[in-house]
Amino acid sequence: MPYKLSASLSAHSSDVRAVVAPTDDLILSASRDTTAIAWARTGSSSFTQTTTLHAGSRYINAVAYLPPAPGAPEGYAVTGGQDTVINVFALPSTKGEPNFSLIGHTDNVCALHTAEDGTIISGSWDKTAKVWKDFQLLYDLVGHQQSVWTVLAIDGGQFLTGSADNTIKLWKQHKNVRTYPGHTQAVRGLALITDIGFASCSNDSEIRIWTMEGDCVYTLSGHTSFVYSISVLPNGDIVSGGEDRTVRIWRDGECAQTLVHPAISVWTVGTMPNGDIVTGCSDGVVRVFSTEEQRWAPADQLKAYDDLVAAQALPAQQIGDVKKSDLPGPEALEQPGKKAGEVKMIRRGESVEAHQWDNASATWQKIGDVVDAVGSGRKQLYNGREYDYVFDVDVQEGAPPLKLPYNASENPYTAAQRFLQNNDLPLSYLDEVVRFIEKNTAGTTIGASAGEQFADPYTGAARYQPAQAAGAAGGSEFMDPFTGASRYRAPATVATPPPPPPPQPSTGGDPWTGGSRYSSSATSPVSPAQHMQTTNLVNVIPVRTPLSFRQAHVSAMQAKLYQFDQALRNEISTGYLAMYPQELNLIDETFTYLAQAVSHPLDPPSKKLTSNHIDAIIQLLERWPQSQIFPLMDLSRLVLAFCPTAYADPALRSRFFAALFHGASWNEPWSSPLPKQRETNTLFLLRSLANVFQDGTTLKDGAWVQEVLKTLGEVPYTVLTNSLRVSLATILFNISCSGLRETLPTPLRDHLVGLVLEILNSEKTEGEAAYRALVALGDTAYAAKEQQRPLTAEHQNTAKQILSALPSTFPEVRIRDVSKEVSALL
Repeated sequence: MPYKLSASLSAHSSDVRAVVAPTDDLILSASRDTTAIAWARTGSSSFTQTTTLHAGSRYINAVAYLPPAPGAPEGYAVTGGQDTVINVFALPSTKGEPNFSLIGHTDNVCALHTAEDGTIISGSWDKTAKVWKDFQLLYDLVGHQQSVWTVLAIDGGQFLTGSADNTIKLWKQHKNVRTYPGHTQAVRGLALITDIGFASCSNDSEIRIWTMEGDCVYTLSGHTSFVYSISVLPNGDIVSGGEDRTVRIWRDGECAQTLVHPAISVWTVGTMPNGDIVTGCSDGVVRVFSTEEQRWAPADQLKAYDDLVAAQALPAQQIGDVKKSDLPGPEALEQPGKKAGEVKMIRRGESVEAHQWDNASATWQKIGDVVDAVGSGRKQLYNGREYDYVFDVDVQEGAPPLKLPYNASENPYTAAQRFLQNNDLPLSYLDEVVRFIEKNTAGTTIGASAGEQFADPYTGAARYQPAQAAGAAGGSEFMDPFTGASRYRAPATVATPPPPPPPQPSTGGDPWTGGSRYSSSATSPVSPAQHMQTTNLVNVIPVRTPLSFRQAHVSAMQAKLYQFDQALRNEISTGYLAMYPQELNLIDETFTYLAQAVSHPLDPPSKKLTSNHIDAIIQLLERWPQSQIFPLMDLSRLVLAFCPTAYADPALRSRFFAALFHGASWNEPWSSPLPKQRETNTLFLLRSLANVFQDGTTLKDGAWVQEVLKTLGEVPYTVLTNSLRVSLATILFNISCSGLRETLPTPLRDHLVGLVLEILNSEKTEGEAAYRALVALGDTAYAAKEQQRPLTAEHQNTAKQILSALPSTFPEVRIRDVSKEVSALL
């Protein structure tokens, strides 16, 4: 009988990374959700979650089982993960705490196995394996050049280890007695085979069968991507699972059956004494498959599972390059397949379906819809060059569509940027154009990015390469590391139009949704310019109401942040950077607070954020790669605007500001043009600081403000983009508003005036930045006159020279009139 679904066990909230089934009635699973779960059989095809083991604060990547012993009548569950500790729980664990904790590894524990005599062997990213007896360290197995991904206890004195250095090693006690070369990529799984030796699987997509003497007896080829896990059934058949969504059952050197899963990655496979198969996948589900009809799931569940598999969208590169018009129709399924796992594509109307031959049932089984298939016959000409696609893009009603050429092998952001530049369209539409490309080419091969090349499929979904730098999360400096290719564009400033109408605050493309526009304007009803022109007052100065950047798409910001956190978790080199559970809770609470505060600014939540929430943000700002912190920088912008009491402590505030400057690479050399990643982070830094100086802000002795101004003055003004200049000028304007409410200490006021004059002297193109700096100068001059504390003679003379020339640089009525008004105050 063929294997069919017996049970689906859903309780984990993230990828299931390891399973073990020591008896017919017990399954242990370990997950990236930081838990391990014990499942007990309650029926022929049903299991119940009996115990949840909180085995650490970070990913749990490995699980094993020790047989019953005194004090543990149901045996022990052994877990290992990113916190480097191996925890041992007596089952059923009721107190929640491990009975034993084995400490010795210095990096992620990614593999565990046990011998019948209770010996434990563990493998780690620290390049070692360790053997433990009676819960004490017995041996260190040192010799691999890279991470030890898989371990196998042959007995209490012999062990096998597989590594990212592509080798397998045999150990007798602590001595390496044989090395097995052969795999061309990281070795991911090992399993004993009675009377032969052992089997291994690898990122090279092959399974090798070895004798203990080192001979490779034969190789099993069939998986189309990385093979992560391997196990052996009681009858000697081999079971393997991998990145191609399949579990394969191998019999006598041939693939006897393929079990397609509705998930990208089958991370782990295990076998029960009764011959059932247990799998753990990237969708967080543990599944059991059986050949025994009495243990099959009910018919409606089997159909639902088959429908779920069939509904999966398969990328064309996973199936193969094909021309749709050459595909046969459904009648092709009348011919039997030649071998198990053979894939055939058919054309049904306008859609393309992928079917896989199943030897056990002698039928073709639909495994998904191919969302696109690009073939050599589909090339189209545009401007004398061949492209896979040439799209018509309507950008204006009544105007002819623009042509957007794109090749499946190129970065969609490159194509989108080329399209916008060639047609003189704003770069703020970049993400929207990319989404259009990706939507209409879904499934085509779009080229391997840096992230795809170096990411680790054990913790993500791409290839692991040992000894890569840990600083980047799978993307180059300018790319979105979550997708490996997506460039994030900073919001583009819209040039201020000449009056009338009044000039508007800077506006840009929404970094969370890409195409829509969002306003980062003041929460007050009018900007300084609007205030002046809509009230028709003779005198504009003083302008007492500061500007703020409070508007936000909080849910999209949250989604992007969690997307990046997931990306960090998915990378071998950056998994340790991801949010810890406590941090995640604090960030969740922060977003909950801000969602209400932004949508109901007059009715903020009663439960305020605390210093703990600020500390969590600081920790992430300091820890995360700068290519992925812009959601954190923008989150900080809102926190500084809506939660001033949370960072009121001077020491905490200083740390917060330092982390934000660090996020903007402030101490790195400045050059023009700024890398987009740095431009984005700098924009959110400046908007964050602008939000600090609001109506309720008290500067006291002003020392902390002077430190901020000193740091801001370190950047060469001319390297800043227009949106950055407007934001910087807003900070100075807001501080000048504070000077109308309280007396600024003389050193602080002099520093403020110096920066304002530098902007007015340097600015030649961005009228809004010049205007905000001009109003800041006017407010400061007004306060100086009102408080009878004149500006220094040097500042007054410099200001008069600049003000006399400013209307020539910016021939706007507002700048001309306010320049005259400020000159009269000096």
